[in-house]
Amino acid sequence: MIRIGHAWDTHPLVQNRKLILGGVEFKSDIGLFGHSDADVVLHAIAESFLGSLALGDLGTFFPDNSVATKNMDSRIILKECYQKVLQQGYVLNNLDITIYSEHIKISPQRDAIRKSIASLLDAELNQISVKATTWESMGFIGRGEAIAAECVCLIEKE
Repeated sequence: MIRIGHAWDTHPLVQNRKLILGGVEFKSDIGLFGHSDADVVLHAIAESFLGSLALGDLGTFFPDNSVATKNMDSRIILKECYQKVLQQGYVLNNLDITIYSEHIKISPQRDAIRKSIASLLDAELNQISVKATTWESMGFIGRGEAIAAECVCLIEKE
């Protein structure tokens, strides 16, 4: 049996925050604002896992008004969500991730992001696809106000 999950996450860019995407810290004078470390890539992956199992969204398990989740490392969020996949007898087949960013260039760090995600999920590199695109100067992403990520996951019974 196979299941598909899909998720989208976006966070605004602000001064004086670290920019972390896919568990990789970027050299940048701006970062993503959020209740946790705001890693939109790991959030999209984690929520796609929850969606694939019909368990709800990230806020169900990691509420943004909880002291316990304040400044939480998104690697922990991802691992906990993937643990739910494993507990139900599924394993990852593959992930397809798209990062939407106008000014922060993803391609120099693409391989590091793929390796980071593969390591977190104990997966092979060829199971993790990371792509990036701009919004051609349109909308909040195109104006450089935010970064977003979208993920489709395929899980299958072990």
